[in-house]
Amino acid sequence: MSRNLQVDITQQTLPHWVQPGVSYFFTFRLADSVPQELLKQWVRQRAVWLENHPQPWNDADALEYSELFTERMDTWLDAGYGSCTLRDPEIRRHVEQALGKFDGLRLDLDCAVIMPNHVHLLLKPGEDENVFKLVGGMKGASARICNIQLGRPPQAFWMEDSYNRIVRDYEELRAFRNYIQDNPQRAGLRPDEFTLIENHILK
Repeated sequence: MSRNLQVDITQQTLPHWVQPGVSYFFTFRLADSVPQELLKQWVRQRAVWLENHPQPWNDADALEYSELFTERMDTWLDAGYGSCTLRDPEIRRHVEQALGKFDGLRLDLDCAVIMPNHVHLLLKPGEDENVFKLVGGMKGASARICNIQLGRPPQAFWMEDSYNRIVRDYEELRAFRNYIQDNPQRAGLRPDEFTLIENHILK
């Protein structure tokens, strides 16, 4: 998890940073997990901020982005807005299976938490694996089976984009692990409302 390795950037709605041989923290959300008016406001404000803060970011820019956008989104998610389909243990089981399908083969899954309307995970892609394709596969596979389980036609299950951050050192790794572990308690969830996966294999 070196701070000095080459960084590549891909772009969807959010800027995505790619670096070989590193671990990543990801968050992805149900399609209805944030009220549309709040989401539109958030997207507009973020677009203006991104226009005024071109890549690459320094540490101060990254911290400001986190405070203005990531932390605010996390607060909304923990408020439990939307259908919160993942509160159903059977639906969570399908998501858990998608997260673990390639664990130990194409990626190493360190830990994850499946909340009622979002998922946080720490993983390290295998050599020559594209982490965004891996996570996209998790989302696509779980969306298909969950829509079937819910008895509804194919439709948006997850929000299109995902938040991601490169884990730069062991201190950040521990901080993300603690964040994942503590998220259910912060959100006031009962034990039957979330799934926590703790492998803790990354170093």
